[in-house]
Amino acid sequence: MPSSEKFRDHVLEQFNGELLEGGFRVTTRKMMGEYILYADGKIFGGIYDDRLLVKPVPAAVAMLPGAKKQLPYEGAKPMLRVTNDQIEDSEFLAKLLDAMLPEVPAPKAKKK
Repeated sequence: MPSSEKFRDHVLEQFNGELLEGGFRVTTRKMMGEYILYADGKIFGGIYDDRLLVKPVPAAVAMLPGAKKQLPYEGAKPMLRVTNDQIEDSEFLAKLLDAMLPEVPAPKAKKK
């Protein structure tokens, strides 16, 4: 079941709050009915089947104790599930993102 635009929009509102100078901090890219989440040019998570999942970097593991590891899709690496209660806490999401980003790898350079 693909994720809904309504859920995606809600997650983006919780991450971004008001429009930041120069644009939104968190953006999405639609891919096969789901949404990849980007911040500062880095992929840090995604929205899969109306679930917010983030990469299991050490900062995320520390901030999401007991978070269930779930597969975004068959054959993918497990990611950490952010609960609906945590999604409703925009201050928590901002802190989670700030802690994660230094540990999320930069995108690989594309070969010509």
